[in-house]
Amino acid sequence: MLQSVKKTFIIAAGLLLWTISSAQTGFDKGQFSASLETNSIYYFDDSGLGAATPDDRFGSNNYLKMDYSIGKFSAGLQVEAYLPALYGFEIGTQPDPKKFWLASKYVRWTDDNFTVHAGDIYDQFGNGLVFRSYEDRNLGLNNSLEGIQASYSLSNYFTVRGMYGRPRLYTGYAGSWVRGANLSLSLADIFGWDSILLSLEGSYVNRYESLGKETEIDFAARSLDNPNVNLCSGAVNFNWNGLSLKGEYAYKSKDLATLTESKAHNGASLYAEAVYSYKTFSASGTFRIVDHFGTMLSLYGNGTGNTLNYLPALTRQYHYMLANLNPYQVNVIGEAAGQADLFYTLRSRNSRRKYWVFHANYSTAYTIDPSQTSAREHNNLMWCDINADVERNWSKSLKTVLLYSRQQWSPSHGYADETYVSNIFVGDVQYKFNPKYALRAELQYLLSNDYEGDWVAALVEFTIAPHWNVYASEMYNSGVTDKHYYNAGVSWSRNKTRVQLSYGRNRAGYVCSGGVCRYSPAYTGLNLLLTTSF
Repeated sequence: MLQSVKKTFIIAAGLLLWTISSAQTGFDKGQFSASLETNSIYYFDDSGLGAATPDDRFGSNNYLKMDYSIGKFSAGLQVEAYLPALYGFEIGTQPDPKKFWLASKYVRWTDDNFTVHAGDIYDQFGNGLVFRSYEDRNLGLNNSLEGIQASYSLSNYFTVRGMYGRPRLYTGYAGSWVRGANLSLSLADIFGWDSILLSLEGSYVNRYESLGKETEIDFAARSLDNPNVNLCSGAVNFNWNGLSLKGEYAYKSKDLATLTESKAHNGASLYAEAVYSYKTFSASGTFRIVDHFGTMLSLYGNGTGNTLNYLPALTRQYHYMLANLNPYQVNVIGEAAGQADLFYTLRSRNSRRKYWVFHANYSTAYTIDPSQTSAREHNNLMWCDINADVERNWSKSLKTVLLYSRQQWSPSHGYADETYVSNIFVGDVQYKFNPKYALRAELQYLLSNDYEGDWVAALVEFTIAPHWNVYASEMYNSGVTDKHYYNAGVSWSRNKTRVQLSYGRNRAGYVCSGGVCRYSPAYTGLNLLLTTSF
């Protein structure tokens, strides 16, 4: 193990030094880029938090990514080090939580009409219902496909892509193999329609995994005896003036949507989206039905990273603390969900710096089958939120935001009729003293008779452009626990480098990114974050 670690490090460092020296001497006319991210936390005992401290007081997630291109050729790699993984990341629950390894690599040749890619593949078919491989470091998620991919395009008329490989599962690879193909056809280009964009897309994905006897899972008892799972979808995209329409239907052969399912089912999903914009007004609506459509990379894996397709929550993505206390997570067994957004901007005729932005948002999700509920008689509400916020830019110095959010959510994910209700109020004020100094303050209040009762939160942030930012925040539960969750930090930025040092107490709950969430336990720690690119 030690020898392989040293070998990987030597290869990565050698490639980095060679490409830098080549670029500096002008020996090579190619382009080299690299980025480094390190996120480290030292954990402290905190008797007031009432949570366990990690056995290893130190955690560190590190990523070094390097890319090189010359002409039609490009190559790259990513080295990752977990020393060990940060507390709450599912990577840390794997058999080897301390790991340094060559996580991804690729070589690619791109011509006018075709591309050949060997290595780790990041891609998406359609809206992601049947396949999406991507990286999200906030979630500790990377489900790239190690294999080969090729694509061919005929003008703008059509593009076909094919791939085959094994998916990454945390710091290893799943025991499955995935292959797929995608065809995109532009009817607008074929028929020469200048004012209309109309395209069709079809996708096919197959996951093969042997149903071995070495596991405790009784696949036969769950009606699962075929090592192949097939997914297919058809999508349409339409754009005309300010109107955009999308639709996709997907089907899946018999599979387990989650490891907790007692029986395998065929799956289906329907996705529809409409967006309209005219001058300063825009409206959008999204609707999706999910019926046993969670698709895992492997039946022998678990966690957030064990996913082959992309089913984000159709809810508003908040950046305020109390609005994010209890985010919604998709029920892949079955849900009918939708979201609507309205934006309207009103600008002053006398000053371009003065304007109003009015925003309203609504989202909801229900179970689709009475068998999902305890009563087995009707569908239950899993989530509903109604939001209204107003942003006002008073001058070049002063801007305010007022937000109201009513959130209703089911603690049993729709299994029981009981739901909790939270009313959240937010005031956000930003004042620029001059182009260099700015102060921003938030005051938040959550009113609820359920769960943990009322909360109050505040944040103060001071910016010294272009390098410094200092902040302090406090979140306090006045309803039940009387616990304080405080954070303070400072960051420094210069060109493409940013360093942040912070200390605080973090509440147990879900950390979300792009509508996908992972659970994070409570902890108190000192956090150092460094990102740079060159």
